[in-house]
Amino acid sequence: MSASWSDKQRLTSPQLYKQLTLFWVAVGFFTRIPMPAWVKVDGEKLNQSSRYFGVVGILIGSISALVFWLVSLVLPIEIAVLLAMTASILATGGFHEDGLADTADGLGGGWTVADKLKIMKDSRLGSYGALALIICLMLKYQLLTLLAERLEMGLESNVLLSVPLILVLGHGLSRILAASLIYRLPYVREDDSSKSKPVAQNLRVNELLILLLTGLILLLFVPAYIGLILVLCLLLTHMACKTFFQRQLGGIVGDALGAAQQVSELVIYGVVLALLSGVQS
Repeated sequence: MSASWSDKQRLTSPQLYKQLTLFWVAVGFFTRIPMPAWVKVDGEKLNQSSRYFGVVGILIGSISALVFWLVSLVLPIEIAVLLAMTASILATGGFHEDGLADTADGLGGGWTVADKLKIMKDSRLGSYGALALIICLMLKYQLLTLLAERLEMGLESNVLLSVPLILVLGHGLSRILAASLIYRLPYVREDDSSKSKPVAQNLRVNELLILLLTGLILLLFVPAYIGLILVLCLLLTHMACKTFFQRQLGGIVGDALGAAQQVSELVIYGVVLALLSGVQS
C-alpha cells in the first residue's frame, strides 16, 4: 500500500485508517512480517494495538495451520506437526519462546525481584530457560501429534474439529489470555530496556473488550461443550498466571507475557486432547 493510498484513506475514512494502522502495529510488533511504509509507530499506538493481539494470533495460527495441511498431504503427520510448529516460530522470530526462556531463567535463578528482572534482561540462555524450552516444545509436539492421530482415526465425524482449526484456536486464544494480564497487573520494569514496555504499560477497557470479542468469535467454531470447558480452564490459567507473577515479580514484564502465552497454548491443546480422549472412550 503506497503513501498516496494511506493519505487518501486518512482523509476519507479516518476510523478505518486508524484501525488498519493499529492492526499493522500489532503485526509488526509480534511477527517478522514487515509493516507498510506508511505505518508510523509510537507509544500510544502500541498501547492501542493490543486490541488486535488476538487477531495477530489468528494470523500466526493460520500460517501454522496452512503449513500443517499442505505437508500432511504428502508426508506423515509427525513431520507436518513439526513443520507447523517451525512455521509459527519463524513467523514470530521465536518471540514468545524467548519470553518463556528468559522468565524461567529469571525466576529460577534470582532470589529478589531485582535479581529476577536483571537475569531476565540477559540475552544469554541459562539452564532453566533451556529446560523450559525443551519441555514446552516437546509437550507441544506430543499434544499436537496425538490430536492429529485421534482426529485422523475418525473422530472428526463426531466432533467438528481439525488440527488446523485447533492451531488457530491455540495461537489466538493464548495471545488473548496473555494480553489480558496487562489489564490486571502493573508493569514492573522502570527503565526503557524492554521493547515490550509500551505495550505492557496499559490496556484500556475498550481494548480488553475487543480482545474478548475476538476470543468469543473463535470459540463459535468449536462445539459448545468444548468452548465452555476451554473458557473455564483459561480463566483458571489466567488467575494462576496473575497470582504467580504478582508474587514473583510484583506485576508483569514482556517476557512474562510470552511465558503466559506459551503455557496457555499448551493448556488449550491439552484440554482439547483430554476432551477428545473422553469422546473416543
